[in-house]
Amino acid sequence: MSSELLPHTFWTRVRTVLNWINLSTLLGFVIARIGGATITRRGRGTYLATGYRFNFPVASAFTVGSVIASKNDLEYFTDRPVLLKHEDRHCTQYAFVFGVVMLPFYFLSVGISYAIAGDHSSYNPFERLANLADGNYPPPKTRFSRRG
Repeated sequence: MSSELLPHTFWTRVRTVLNWINLSTLLGFVIARIGGATITRRGRGTYLATGYRFNFPVASAFTVGSVIASKNDLEYFTDRPVLLKHEDRHCTQYAFVFGVVMLPFYFLSVGISYAIAGDHSSYNPFERLANLADGNYPPPKTRFSRRG
């Protein structure tokens, strides 16, 4: 990855401040540290926490506040700028869904999506608004299909 930091915009500055105020970025740092991750500033108020050692959540990357965590190393993201855009959208969601308060809503959305489609993303508005394809998720599906 480039050592150059991504530039801020007005809205990324607002998001950054909100995520510090609502404690979600602080929680992201705590989770990353407990998970043994190495934290690197990415720019736009975001951080990459690479080398996360736990198996939960099961994802190539996940976001808490403005911290994007992953088991993978920095080089993994070099060829995956779209995945970082997906996770960046989650940073914005934390800012505007009141930070850590977003977590119960996210997990409720996971449960509803599992009930409808058998996966955590198809009917999860947080994943859909972050763009499923950018997160490398398949298109939405449902368990209930018509037989011809």
